[in-house]
Amino acid sequence: MSFRGAVVTFPGSNCDRDMAVALEAVSGVPAIRVWHGDAELPADLDFIALPGGFSYGDYLRSGAMAARSPVMQSVIEAARRGVPVLGVCNGFQVLTEAGLLPGALMRNASQHFICRNVKLKVENSQSLFTAGYSAGQILSIPVAHHDGNYFADDATLDRLEGEGRVAFRYAETVNGSARDIAGVLNEAGNVLGMMPHPERAIEDALGSSDGRALFESAIRSLVEA
Repeated sequence: MSFRGAVVTFPGSNCDRDMAVALEAVSGVPAIRVWHGDAELPADLDFIALPGGFSYGDYLRSGAMAARSPVMQSVIEAARRGVPVLGVCNGFQVLTEAGLLPGALMRNASQHFICRNVKLKVENSQSLFTAGYSAGQILSIPVAHHDGNYFADDATLDRLEGEGRVAFRYAETVNGSARDIAGVLNEAGNVLGMMPHPERAIEDALGSSDGRALFESAIRSLVEA
């Protein structure tokens, strides 16, 4: 398979290996590892993943410092060219801080770190990331975050809903996110940010394989393009 997927590692990332393992498990091709200090991404990438963790110790705001890492300008440029970019958990926070996605991730309403499997509803099954699911399908995907409470003003939320850019929604109360939003897409549909961890749910031995279809869908769309 001709596929070049990269995983960016920031100081404090702790899910980068999980993401790399998931990409290789689904594509059969080892993921390219990229360090945050690299000013340039490898050429001809098909897919970029920003993993979970606590980049820069979550100082200032979660994802705020990572969004200004040298590599992020190249990530932003790649996203604008149409390269698929997936940001999970801390990666979602980085995408909002970098301006690639609207809104912000705030402290959980409970003020506690949440680490468990949650029920996730597929809202948009037409994107390159979600075409492997059915609209309304309920998934079991783990979360592990302290700042996963998605916030945006009502006008932005209405626009996201109206444009079909809410990819996933919590099917249960989890962290206080506005309208229970768990994942959002950019206008072009090639950037997805989500708090739950699909890379931790790619085989039954992990407790769920419901995340595997996200990677399969994205890779299939690239190979068939």
